[in-house]
Amino acid sequence: MGAEGVRVNPGFGTETEPTTASKPIRAVAVFDIDGVVRDVSGSYRRALADTVEHFTGGGYRPDQVDIDRLKSEGIWNNDWHASRELVYRYFEAQGQPRAQIALDCDALVAFFQSRYRGTDPIHWNGYICQEPLLLQPAYLQGLTAAGIPWGFFSGATRGSATYVLEGRLGLKSPVLVAMEDAPEKPDPTGLLIAVLQLEQGQPSAGSTPVIYLGDTVADMHTVLKAQQLHPSRRWIGVGVLPPHAQETPARQDAYAATLRGAGAVAVLSNVEELTPQLIEQLVMAKG
Repeated sequence: MGAEGVRVNPGFGTETEPTTASKPIRAVAVFDIDGVVRDVSGSYRRALADTVEHFTGGGYRPDQVDIDRLKSEGIWNNDWHASRELVYRYFEAQGQPRAQIALDCDALVAFFQSRYRGTDPIHWNGYICQEPLLLQPAYLQGLTAAGIPWGFFSGATRGSATYVLEGRLGLKSPVLVAMEDAPEKPDPTGLLIAVLQLEQGQPSAGSTPVIYLGDTVADMHTVLKAQQLHPSRRWIGVGVLPPHAQETPARQDAYAATLRGAGAVAVLSNVEELTPQLIEQLVMAKG
């Protein structure tokens, strides 16, 4: 990583630059993590496929399209739950009623984690160690310099999220709402918590537009639900195409159309395309 080692504070500058906390802010930016900050096609999704294959006795291994199809339903943000659901659906397709399927959910989660985190609970050695990064600290540093606070709301566990944000990117205690902190998306509680933390001490708290970047239908539905709860404020959902959805033009177009259909006002190929200039355009556009 070219920018590795830059120490960035949670939304308000770096240790070597003056803070911009006193500047009037134009928007608050909150990021999902999986598929936005890191590529999880070979980690979370691979662990999901491994898990489904294992608990169907080798009868079914979902591919990326199968996983996308499930997640397009908008309620399978948690990959443990998604794994379990695909196992259930496989056996239902074989004629077994769901109530009669003996599935140990704790064992399923443990197996998933053994693939994703690895076999060493202290020094992780699983798929998580191989995740390519999709942004660099310098990008966040640029948002800070433009007076745009930023933070993270993710369905990942806090350990997994901290691994990439602090361990890989070198961020210093960023605002983070993780799986343990809020209900599962599309419930907007976690997004609201993140925004509240980012706005502390800001005179425009409660009225600043919020941009949430995510790569799934559930992410966009989260924004819509936040808008329903707080209609006096602008809530802007921006979709990001994860790398696995960009393998062919047709797949890219279909994935982008799904995100737009779920409420995304814009769809980007990479998170760093959300520049301060684009943020200004999105904020100024009529809702």
